[in-house]
Amino acid sequence: MSKKPLFGLTLQQLTTLVTEEGLPKFTAKQIADWLYKKEVTSIEQMTNLSLKTREQLSERYTVGLINPSKVSESTDGTKKYLFPTDTLKYIEAAYIPEADRATLCVSSQVGCKMGCLFCMTGKQGFQGNLTAGEIINQLRSIPEWKKVSNLVYMGMGEPFDNLENVLASLEILTSDWGMGMSPKRITVSTIGVIPAMKEFLEKSSCHLAVSLHNPFDEERRSIMPIQNVYLIKDVVDEIRKFDFSGQRRVSFEYIMFDGINDTPRHVKEMARLLNGLKCRVNLIRFHPIPDTPLLGTPDDKLFEFRDALTAKGIFTTIRASRGQDIQAACGLLSTKELVKKQREAKGEE
Repeated sequence: MSKKPLFGLTLQQLTTLVTEEGLPKFTAKQIADWLYKKEVTSIEQMTNLSLKTREQLSERYTVGLINPSKVSESTDGTKKYLFPTDTLKYIEAAYIPEADRATLCVSSQVGCKMGCLFCMTGKQGFQGNLTAGEIINQLRSIPEWKKVSNLVYMGMGEPFDNLENVLASLEILTSDWGMGMSPKRITVSTIGVIPAMKEFLEKSSCHLAVSLHNPFDEERRSIMPIQNVYLIKDVVDEIRKFDFSGQRRVSFEYIMFDGINDTPRHVKEMARLLNGLKCRVNLIRFHPIPDTPLLGTPDDKLFEFRDALTAKGIFTTIRASRGQDIQAACGLLSTKELVKKQREAKGEE
């Protein structure tokens, strides 16, 4: 029988575990302290537990940290880490250092079922949800993890399609008994899964980022099938019910596609859709992925689009492109590795 990982369990889950093991309830807090504050890699290192307790736990459990299987480094300092999940499956995390911060972009699923036309992860299809431990492991198991100041759930998968594990990971990251990270340093992205988004906004105080990409219903539907289920207008209406007047932020991600969503009428509709909502729009350059007809908007049109939105009173920035030479866009590296392993398994070159 394989041992169960302790890393990724909440304090409540650890309390249930120690109770089932016949151990005092305070043992749960001790274990959490070792896992999330003292950086142990084995149960044997939890020295304020009795030897008998450590031996008892070691029979069925392990800390369960997983090292990355591959790292690629860009000329701009970005690093892409590849983590194994199980046979022939991989997830990615991107470490992005800047002058005043270091951001880690983590994955929440293996593959994705949302099928967005512009996303390489979606082309893999859905292969499974990550546990809370597998999500946080992407932070804890990279050499630079103590340098990370900001965390974004913008890697592989739709976080709100794996809400239970995402919320558990956020609880561990931000709790006093956990890793003690400020929720204002964490942003969770969604394409607009309304019921789960509402639950996230109620239960967490982390920032929200919504993948918008087109303000018109039919046009958004053509590149994002989620529009068939949850209209972007309804997503924005739901967001308006929550308070973003303080430190908590909501942003809208907008990948720019040449001739598709970068015209003056898109500016006008964006301004109408977001009118009166305190938010930020992040414009993102699109770098083509295999088998897509979409092309990125030229920089001159990109700047014009930003300036037009700014003139409408919408705080708009252009996100710098990072890690292009190491395929840092979500899903590219893991898809390449997945195909490689599948070919090896078949005995192909």
